[in-house]
Amino acid sequence: MTGTTPAKQPANNTPSSNPVLRRALTLGGFVALGIAVVGGFIGFVVDGGVGLLSALIGTGLAVIFMGVTAATILLANRFSGSDLFVGAFFGIVLGGWLLKFVVFLVVVIILKDQAWVNPVVLFLSLIAGVIGSLIVDVLVMMKSRMPYVSDVTLPNQSTDERPEQK
Repeated sequence: MTGTTPAKQPANNTPSSNPVLRRALTLGGFVALGIAVVGGFIGFVVDGGVGLLSALIGTGLAVIFMGVTAATILLANRFSGSDLFVGAFFGIVLGGWLLKFVVFLVVVIILKDQAWVNPVVLFLSLIAGVIGSLIVDVLVMMKSRMPYVSDVTLPNQSTDERPEQK
């Protein structure tokens, strides 16, 4: 053996994507905090308290939309290993996307003509949050070091039997 050891199988059947998703949520939270601070400052300079509030609302919406997808996948992964996994996974994730869409429409309709909202600041902070979350997702996925085939045990191989690397 050359000193390398193969990766261990998850002991509790937890999907290997969970740490990646948790890291995306954590880093996304830091990005959202930065957008709230910078956007809030710029919004306050542009339109006073209305601009500040609009930036915080836009950032909050971005955080909700960013977090719902990862959170629903983490929730759906709890069904991993059961016979209901595929149905539960797609039902939970698609339900989360539908919830995001409905919430977005309701919020836009409610905030459309409000005097206490600056629509430009709200829109720009929301776009900054979406772009920031996409950048976080890409960076986390690029650095995740996930194997091509994960969470798999070969049919005639126990978790203790490993072929030696040569």
